Amino acid sequence: MPQMIKIGGGLFSKGELLRINPGKNTIEVSTNGGRSWSPRCANSTSYGTFRDLIAFGREILAATSRGIYVSTNSARSFSVRCSNTASYGDFLSLQVDGSILLANTSKGLYYSRNGGRGWIKR
Repeated sequence: MPQMIKIGGGLFSKGELLRINPGKNTIEVSTNGGRSWSPRCANSTSYGTFRDLIAFGREILAATSRGIYVSTNSARSFSVRCSNTASYGDFLSLQVDGSILLANTSKGLYYSRNGGRGWIKR
């Protein structure tokens, strides 16, 4: 599971690293290549337990114990994208395949063609 992603910058420029700190259940940011980390996402308890992060276009998606959450401000805050865990199961990990999102859940593999708003069993 990618619990760390790079956003911004180019292939060889630093940009920012974002990671899940599972001990604190927070999103942290590094602007110096991972030498030091600072909290990025306040109020993380309202999102559930962070399990996975993925950059998807200009958004950052987080798989949490409460569903899929989306950030459009570099993971400073998130809003719910899909919370129907009764139908899909617990979201465990995410992957991107071109314009399709893949989600490994406790009920199997699902894909989404609409940015994670709805999911279809594969």
